[in-house]
This record gives sequence, C-alpha cells and structure tokens, in this order.
Amino acid sequence: MTAVKLDILSDPICPWCYIGKTHLDKALAEMPDHPFVIEWHPFQLNPDMPREGMDRREYLENKFGGKEGAVKAYAPVVEHAAKAGISIDFEGMQRTPNTLDAHRLIHWAGIEGKQEAAVTALFEAYFTHARDIGDHQVLVEIASEIGMDAEVTRQLLSGENDVEEIRNRDAHSRKMGVNSVPTQIIANQHAVPGAQPPELWLQVIKDIQSQLENKKEET
Repeated sequence: MTAVKLDILSDPICPWCYIGKTHLDKALAEMPDHPFVIEWHPFQLNPDMPREGMDRREYLENKFGGKEGAVKAYAPVVEHAAKAGISIDFEGMQRTPNTLDAHRLIHWAGIEGKQEAAVTALFEAYFTHARDIGDHQVLVEIASEIGMDAEVTRQLLSGENDVEEIRNRDAHSRKMGVNSVPTQIIANQHAVPGAQPPELWLQVIKDIQSQLENKKEET
C-alpha cells in the first residue's frame, strides 16, 4: 500500500498530546494495515522556560494563579486521560521541565528509527512516573531503556548539538500558524488539531484506503 505521511507536532509535557497519541495508537492497532508513516516534530508549550526548568508549584502559580486554578484547568485532562486508560501522577510532579533536550532526544531517536519508542517513553516517564524529563540523567536512562547508546546520548546532551535545529523547527511551525498541540498533518495537506478519538482516526484511515484503492483502479 502507498505510504501516507502523518506529521505530529507535540510536546512531551503536553497531556493532550499524550492522550492524543494513546487514541491514535488504539486506532492503528485496530487497523494494522494503515498507510501512515509517522514523524514527530518539536513544539514547546513553554519556549521561554529556563533551561533548568522550574519548580512546579511556582509554574502553576504563574500560569493558573495557583493550585485551585490548576485543578480547574486540568479537570478535563484528568477525565479524558482516565477514559483513555492513562494514569497521570500530577501530585508526584516536582518540576516543570524545559523540553528542549527531550525534543533533541526524540530527534536523535528518529535518526536511529526509535522515534516512536522515545516519544512513548518520555510521555510515560513524565506523566505516569513523574520523572523530570529535563534532567540529563533521566534522558540518558530513557535513551538506554529504548536501546540507544547511553554514553553517546550523554555526550550529545552535554553540548549544544541540534539545539538550533529544534528551535528553528519550532519557530517554523509557529510561522505556519500552529499555536497549539497536538497538531496532526496528513499528507502535508490536512491539519487535524487536538486529541482526536480513535473513531475519528479509524474513519480517516478508511477514507484514505478507499481513495488509494480508487486511484489504483484508475491506473
């Protein structure tokens, strides 16, 4: 079957991105003959976050005016995460990280054909296990867990390798009009914003398969 590119703009600390990926994965598992070739792209929810991250309580104070505002803002997240079968440990999170280095890891994992594993591992590390994915040691451990070379990853993280590339790709997406994630782009033509349910993805896959079949018959 003809491959169809599915580009996903995402941030590893975006709960809707995690929920969206879970929904998409469910649809793909139901339709293993799907045509998608998936690539993940960087988009930072907090591009101005200090490189060392920030105390989570301070972050919530700044963004939502405190815990009460955060609880209200995150209520739909908790509801949809539970429906998707995701456990999120908001109480356990001590820091809100800058995700630049996590995006670098996703980029390097992509070069090794391990991008999907990296994205999944980062989501699980942050949301399920409340690990600080801005911490280099945590990122090295995640790299090792998915079969990447720990020492090479450590050396790369210690320098500025691909920092400008990640920032430029993020900036390019914003110039193209992306202002929230997840944003999914099908065949470089159709943008699908937000964490869509599995049912929508199943319908999209069926529609694409039908179009590809029709093209095949025409030729």
